[in-house]
Amino acid sequence: MHTLYRRPGALGVAMAYRFAAEGDLDLLAEWNQQLIRDEGHRNPMDVSQLRERVRGWLESGEYWAVVFSVDGVPVAYALYRESDDEVYLRQFFVDRRRRQQGLGREAIRLLQSELWPTDKRWTVEVLTDNAPAVAFWRAVGYRDYCLTLEILPGERA
Repeated sequence: MHTLYRRPGALGVAMAYRFAAEGDLDLLAEWNQQLIRDEGHRNPMDVSQLRERVRGWLESGEYWAVVFSVDGVPVAYALYRESDDEVYLRQFFVDRRRRQQGLGREAIRLLQSELWPTDKRWTVEVLTDNAPAVAFWRAVGYRDYCLTLEILPGERA
């Protein structure tokens, strides 16, 4: 497990990052549940189920999880997978107490400048009703590409 320390970035934040390990699973599951609530997702999984899901992803090598810290305290995480032509960011979360401090922008900057290949498409999915997330992703350079529409069972005419 290698931690990379950074000098203060453009926002004056000295952020460290490292790939997640077994000892991070509880934190990642807790944060994932908060993310699900924050974004208004319908995922019904509890924390123990989320923990096992992320454990499976990491153990299979399908996904990578990165934990970002400031002054040794975890403040955010990213969960992503890489294919031949794409880096898909599945989850990104900043601790609720640390939002609006530029930490999310700095974490994304580190992913894009130090971890992700520049010759691949970078994608993230955002629920359309999650206006703060849509605004954040646009602010860090993502552009609208696709909109998925649905009719749920019980809503059909």
